[in-house]
Amino acid sequence: MLKNVLLGLSRTPAVKHAVVAFPLTRRLVERFVAGENLDDCLRVTHALVERGLLVTIDFLGEDTTTAAQADRVTDTYVELLNRLSAEGLTGEVEVSIKLSALGALLAGGHELALDNARVICAAADRVGTTVTVDAEDHTTTDATLRTVAKLREQYPWVGTVLQSMLYRTTTDCLQQRDPGNRVRLCKGAYAEPSEVAHQAKSAVDRNYRRCATVLLEGDGRPLFATHDDAMIGHVLDEVSRLDRAVDSFELQMLLGIRSDEQVRLAGLGHSMRVYVPFGTDWYAYFMRRLAERPANVVFLLRALFERPKKKQVQSGF
Repeated sequence: MLKNVLLGLSRTPAVKHAVVAFPLTRRLVERFVAGENLDDCLRVTHALVERGLLVTIDFLGEDTTTAAQADRVTDTYVELLNRLSAEGLTGEVEVSIKLSALGALLAGGHELALDNARVICAAADRVGTTVTVDAEDHTTTDATLRTVAKLREQYPWVGTVLQSMLYRTTTDCLQQRDPGNRVRLCKGAYAEPSEVAHQAKSAVDRNYRRCATVLLEGDGRPLFATHDDAMIGHVLDEVSRLDRAVDSFELQMLLGIRSDEQVRLAGLGHSMRVYVPFGTDWYAYFMRRLAERPANVVFLLRALFERPKKKQVQSGF
């Protein structure tokens, strides 16, 4: 119930204004978002790489409402990729893109988003790294997979993302396990109707296990995005059963969640990639993180009702 409320609020302009304007919110946002500009993001990225972690960077921009805005998002990704190359990070760092940020929801936006995605993929190809196209809500799934298929015609390393909460995902996994295909499997962070998605956590988890096995039995490179020990355990058990090479798959987690476990798993020899978002348009992403971890809501409510200390008032908090 709380998850659905928070996901609903992620699309509510009045609540967005209140949360974004509240200074103490930043104390929690900073846990999940690597700053609002490239310099902040790259500082966080360098620190993660130095700890033996891989990274995928997402420039937050889901609220794109004009073609000019989509172009700015695209330009930021190109600048980011050039900076990654200049700072020697392309061996460990790739980027994640959302087609909505590239203009997919505008009139005639699918072609615009595809064109912008091609620009980003070309920049990634020049500097020697990869791009993963993120999943969004279920209404975009078919269009996203079509766009990924078109991008792979020129850039076969383009990754896609599938969500185990959707009924269709087992079938999608069967269609995405060809040699070389990079597929990130996650549980899903959107409020989806019962007509298309599992509602119970137990059902989402069962489907995650089923889909993980399907991907591991294929010839692609599966990328398992989860913080759940049971899901990680299933993946590693299946890797052992199928005698998969340790470098033939990845584990992935979000910035700010189970950071010590990320380092521990990397230390065991697993490819562990951290999803690192940055940018000023952090609200929707932040609300989905609250929905996933109710303990964060308690943290935020405490901040809301805390009596500010004198020093905090002076510092603008």
